[in-house]
Amino acid sequence: MVDYTKRPRSAPQPPQPPPPQPPSGDAGTGTVSLTKSAPSVSLTKTAGTTGVLRVNLNWNSRPAGGGGGGGFLKRLAGAASSGAIDLDLGCLYEYADGSKGVIQALGNAFRGQHALGDGRSVAWLDGDDRSGAASGGENLLIDLAHTQLIRRILVFALIYEGVPNWGQADAVVTMYPATGPRIEVRLDEHDPRARICAVAMIENRGGQLVVEREVRYVHGGQDVLDRTYGWGMDWAPGRK
Repeated sequence: MVDYTKRPRSAPQPPQPPPPQPPSGDAGTGTVSLTKSAPSVSLTKTAGTTGVLRVNLNWNSRPAGGGGGGGFLKRLAGAASSGAIDLDLGCLYEYADGSKGVIQALGNAFRGQHALGDGRSVAWLDGDDRSGAASGGENLLIDLAHTQLIRRILVFALIYEGVPNWGQADAVVTMYPATGPRIEVRLDEHDPRARICAVAMIENRGGQLVVEREVRYVHGGQDVLDRTYGWGMDWAPGRK
């Protein structure tokens, strides 16, 4: 179980990201790819503040022979594969009123700990696919109608079980807004010692939600991810 209360001391603040740069895109497919040279895009400008943003984690198994495409999230390909892994999608969130928490399958925190007055959530997970059988994978959903309530949301990927093998998983996070181009962040840098990768930061900058590519691997658990980005929460061991 995770304790989501804020620490009494002030947490260190992460470095301020650079201003958004023009991203690379594919006009034919309507995809904006965030890269090292073009790491940011304004979600508000490309998609507006209506509808629900779907954040999907997927991977390409690259099977021998080049055919097919592999499944979602949980199967690793290749003759040397050590078997299935449990790859999860989650986020740390901080809202404008200062409330903070985590959304993840671990600890059954599918909707976080802070709801609106009418019981609705700003962000939530649609479920936990541990078998790899779900064709749509796992999705983090963010209601863009509540942009003004969001300070920042850090999207992360977690290898919960299995040997870390980010290179073979070839993971990609794709954000699907209700309108406008989808936004793609490829985990094209790998660290076999890390189980957590901070994928992207969604941050409110002057009323605009800006997506910033991170692809930053963390040695440790969610508590280390917290400290790395200055979230300032207390953590305890949790289980699914």
